[in-house]
Amino acid sequence: MLKNNLILLLVAGVFLASCSADGNNPGVEYAPQMYHSIPYEPLSQIDDEEAGSFVDSYDNETGEYYNSNPYNAWGMNMRLPAENTVRRTASGVLPYRIPADTVGSTYWLDYAAANLSNPLPATEEVIGDGRQLYNRYCYPCHGGAGQGDGPVGQVYKGVPAYNKGRVAEVSQGHIFHVITYGKGRMYPHGSQVSIEDRWKIARYVETLQKQ
Repeated sequence: MLKNNLILLLVAGVFLASCSADGNNPGVEYAPQMYHSIPYEPLSQIDDEEAGSFVDSYDNETGEYYNSNPYNAWGMNMRLPAENTVRRTASGVLPYRIPADTVGSTYWLDYAAANLSNPLPATEEVIGDGRQLYNRYCYPCHGGAGQGDGPVGQVYKGVPAYNKGRVAEVSQGHIFHVITYGKGRMYPHGSQVSIEDRWKIARYVETLQKQ
């Protein structure tokens, strides 16, 4: 009886140990073929050719978890960009490098307002896309006509109208910078809205400034 209990404890210990994850080992997985892709994935880099051999179902010479491109330098799945190159969007828009201001400062906002111009033309297509994006991200506070009377703006008063006062005269660079980093009670939207979409929203806001 004692012998049987020891055997059961030993089996249970081995089973529990096999479930633990360590480093690149995810532990026991149910249906591992659902987790590990056959194609090369840019953000996955497992260079141990034996990784996943115990669940291999591909009938090849490497383990199922192995995911490195043997035809690329250093087995990399994604090439490094050429030195001194800068990523652009499909429309040629460059990354935004101007930083956010520190508390109490408007230096970089003023710089963006004076030096940035919208790289997207004021075409019907661009403005139409900007309208859709505005209704998605800006309407709750700024309202459909940019009067600061959206559902949130009605509760938290003080959202300025785009066609009145100083706001009616701010530049496209100013609008873009504020969308990116926020200002006052407005939170930043740089992580939610792409650079190109921010410029589209700025184009649409420009039409609201003129109403």
